[in-house]
Amino acid sequence: QVQLVESGGGLVQAGGSLRVSCAASGRTFSSYVMAWFRQAPGKEREFVAAIRGSGGNTYYTDAVKGRFTIFRDNAKNTVYLQMNSLRPEDTGVYYCAAGEPFITSVRQPRGYNYWGQGTQVTVSS
Repeated sequence: QVQLVESGGGLVQAGGSLRVSCAASGRTFSSYVMAWFRQAPGKEREFVAAIRGSGGNTYYTDAVKGRFTIFRDNAKNTVYLQMNSLRPEDTGVYYCAAGEPFITSVRQPRGYNYWGQGTQVTVSS
């Protein structure tokens, strides 16, 4: 069983930066694929970024490439999402997710077994 707790959300002006964190329980954190999804009001949950256990492979949705960076610290059982040049359309609840190391479709929510409670990110124009 893995428990995920997000933190670091908040209100920021467009063009600003924010870092959200996800602390995980469990001894096998380093093997999990970790991802961030987000959900805006009235919209479906969408993939933002993912990172494999070793940290070598990262994946991003096109809308955040060049602005967001996902990285992890396996010694701290924590995954981060650094968000720069934020836009109002980045507003939403950001969820952390953990999946088994063999998942192939890292962009699909169904591939992840564990989810955090979410943290709100609001970008004002």
